[in-house]
Amino acid sequence: MDALRRQGKDLRRLLPEDLYDFDQDHYGGLESVLALARRAGIGAASRVLDVCAGLAGPARFIARCWGARVTGVDLNPDRAAGARRLSAAVGLGGLVRMVRGDAQSLPFAPGAFTAVVSQEGLLHVPDKGRALAECHRVLLPGGRIAFSDWIATPRLGDGERRRLEEWMAAVTLQTIEGYRALLARAGFAVIEAEDLSTEWVGILKRRLEMFRGLKADTVARLGQARYDESDQLSSFFVGLVEAGRLGGARFSATAGPGTS
Repeated sequence: MDALRRQGKDLRRLLPEDLYDFDQDHYGGLESVLALARRAGIGAASRVLDVCAGLAGPARFIARCWGARVTGVDLNPDRAAGARRLSAAVGLGGLVRMVRGDAQSLPFAPGAFTAVVSQEGLLHVPDKGRALAECHRVLLPGGRIAFSDWIATPRLGDGERRRLEEWMAAVTLQTIEGYRALLARAGFAVIEAEDLSTEWVGILKRRLEMFRGLKADTVARLGQARYDESDQLSSFFVGLVEAGRLGGARFSATAGPGTS
């Protein structure tokens, strides 16, 4: 909001587009949301669930582009409340609904949605198999899931895994084949996976450069210690991706009949 004020925006007349530079807290920006939406088969009549939606930036973009109704779910109450405020501020409160809930036990009826999306959120979910089974349960048969997430490679060491869990709440990191197996076990078919690791290296390096370019503002707001901690964390993460120990991937699949 402070940045929008500095740009001269009237906060009483914000458009969804005014937030796009600030609310897409994932890798690849709007293009990555478009890629997921295409793979999920989203259209105007879709009923979309965004799992681990955070501040619901992708949910608002989908609602704005397609006019689809989108429900976001996130475990963090502050994120859920913030998402509601932002959606209302840009006039999308009628299309974007935000619910506080656990991805491992979704508070929705079977077959409530035609599409499920998620962006780099499942890394924080301990039981990813259970979360994917829940996504299958709330999808109509033939509905589509599309999500992106971090992936581990065989080169990622146990010590590095522990640091990722302690520093970034990155739990039970999966490989591409591990996610394929979990999707199949949850009842999904026609499973496709795309390795995004090479693309993510450039994105992460640019984000780290941008963060360091904002050092003065960050220190002023959060203090030197917080800046140093974030810089160390970001450098560690970028190093893992550059070394081929950690990466990213995009997955899509179709829900089979019945519940899992």
